[in-house]
Amino acid sequence: MTTNKPLYLKMVDTLELAIRDSMSPHDKLPSERELSETFDVSRITVRQALKELEARGFIYKKQGKGTFVSSIENVKTDLSSAYSFTEQMKKLGKKPETRILSFEKVQVTPYLATYLNMELGTEVFELERLRLADGLPLMFERTYMPAELFKDLSKEELPRKPLYDIFAQDFNQTIRVAEEEFSASIALDYEADLLDIKKGSAVLQIARRTYNDKNMLIEFTLSTARADQFRYHITHQPS
Repeated sequence: MTTNKPLYLKMVDTLELAIRDSMSPHDKLPSERELSETFDVSRITVRQALKELEARGFIYKKQGKGTFVSSIENVKTDLSSAYSFTEQMKKLGKKPETRILSFEKVQVTPYLATYLNMELGTEVFELERLRLADGLPLMFERTYMPAELFKDLSKEELPRKPLYDIFAQDFNQTIRVAEEEFSASIALDYEADLLDIKKGSAVLQIARRTYNDKNMLIEFTLSTARADQFRYHITHQPS
């Protein structure tokens, strides 16, 4: 360790090692005051160190409750093999939960037309969901589906089973491929409230397009995921 390394980064190194070696996901960290006394540094230095750890994905903050160890090191979503949130969480030994926030039929707007490749005014279902694992909010999703393909789809049916099971079992839609694009962003205020994170926190924005075996777009989903709880991992293999 170099002697001219900023004090807060030295603190980051020490805390990172402690998190890796002796702490578990969702363990609560000491308060800022306690950390300040333990490391004999100012509260400003403590805040800088915690901000850096949060940016690296090692911790997350819950308003009014404190700072906790993130489970990001144990949760890696592989884009090459998994696109179902429910199934992915089950594989990780977590209890998935989906809360239906809204479900209605809307018309394609100019904004949506660029994503859906549909004519203006075409009817689609708009579904808003909050995805949780072990009670922790992880992702807010807004999904669009062609109403023509899912005419009898109802809000009451949605909580009963995963959306992709509904596609296959109730509407005979065979999924051929799901494509995802993701980018870094900042949570909007209402997204931060839903995800129980601080306003302005870093998030992952994910756009997913799902196609059936006739190469028709059957789902377009825009997701906002907590950056402290998701790490995307892709394995590349030579052809």
